Amino acid sequence: MSQVRAYAAQSPESGVAPFSIERRDPRPDDVVIAIEYCGICHTDIHFVHNDWGMTFYPVVPGHEIVGRVVSVGDKVQGFAPGDRVGVGCLVDSCRQCASCNDGLEQYCEKGWVATYNGEDRHDGSRTYGGYSERIVVSDRFVLRMPEALDPAAAAPLLCAGITTYSPLKQFGVGEGHRVGVVGMGGLGHMGVKFARALGAHVTLFTRSASKVDEARKHGAHEVVVSTDESAMEGVAGRFDFILDTVPVAHDLNPYVNALKRDGTLILVGMLAPTDPPLQTGPLVFARRRLSGSLIGGLPETQEMLDFCAENGISCDVEMLDIKDVNTAYERMQRGDVRYRFVIDMGTLHG
Repeated sequence: MSQVRAYAAQSPESGVAPFSIERRDPRPDDVVIAIEYCGICHTDIHFVHNDWGMTFYPVVPGHEIVGRVVSVGDKVQGFAPGDRVGVGCLVDSCRQCASCNDGLEQYCEKGWVATYNGEDRHDGSRTYGGYSERIVVSDRFVLRMPEALDPAAAAPLLCAGITTYSPLKQFGVGEGHRVGVVGMGGLGHMGVKFARALGAHVTLFTRSASKVDEARKHGAHEVVVSTDESAMEGVAGRFDFILDTVPVAHDLNPYVNALKRDGTLILVGMLAPTDPPLQTGPLVFARRRLSGSLIGGLPETQEMLDFCAENGISCDVEMLDIKDVNTAYERMQRGDVRYRFVIDMGTLHG
């Protein structure tokens, strides 16, 4: 075991503060990573505040991790000291079920192990995330970070990036498709970039007219202000796919109506019951589909990183000193970030 500096929450009211944690001794398949950057996800806030009633304290958040390899176990062949690598939302799975065998570890039938607040399958210890100096991860769950990517701007790709890339690839989005993206936050702006890079005609749905210029800058061909009923009526029956990135309960019915026959509404942000209720008639009478998607497996996440390097895609980020994490949480809850905070982990030593 080794002592590592970190930031942790001790209770729902404590905020995140300096803390010392123990990292395990490396196993034969482990990669030891010195963390350079860690993105902040809304999930971090939910776990710190125990919003979902499943947090084990102390909790060290962070699952958008970029760093350099320090050392590797004697069975590791794909990584070497000095390599720049990434770690996303999961650090283990059963590795035996059909989903794992298909490289879809996020759908592991026995449950995947989260980068933080999870339970290690080998020794039962609690996993700690990227708000820390180092992390020790099995090589199967470590990603090669292309040198063409800015490492700080690439960190959120490991969550916000793969969450939006995976469903677009799963449904074969490409040339000739009309794609709508609902919401212009950390997920939404990546959805716009990916859909545009894949060759689709992209429309952003936003409640805020102030985001029109930003949306176009990120690649949207058109912008629809969703609070404008006439504008929503004007796009009825138009889209092949709509990627809904909004994380809170909202009305899905206008977006279902905006789909073509056989169109698909894909949810990647909302885990709550629909409010108001979903009217199923428009689904049935136009053979439309409602689908969901969860991050991505390791092969697809590596594909996404390589795609970003080839196409010059990264997340728009605001860099952060780790001592300002709690302030960043407050700003995120107000929607005051364009579009993702990333912690410079070098500030942990300041």
